Amino acid sequence: NKNISGKDAEIALGKAEITVNKNMVPFDDKSPFITSGIRVGTPAITTRGLKVEHMKIVVDLIDQAIINAGNDEALHQISESVSDLMSSRRLFVM
Repeated sequence: NKNISGKDAEIALGKAEITVNKNMVPFDDKSPFITSGIRVGTPAITTRGLKVEHMKIVVDLIDQAIINAGNDEALHQISESVSDLMSSRRLFVM
């Protein structure tokens, strides 16, 4: 528990260029518009070539973004790390 709502985590992670969705958790005491959790999907990153060994990096980036949710400078630095990780892994190939 990081003492952050799903909505605030979703916003912070978005600033860090990490896309997640706020999501209710079992026995959630927050409304569906706020939520207590987030939903992390892996198809977008596995399709781009990330493997099991990359997931620790992804988890660390998510953790750092949530810890620094109120720090836009830190979130910008995290977004640069995300860009570095994904720069050679294009989402669409045409």
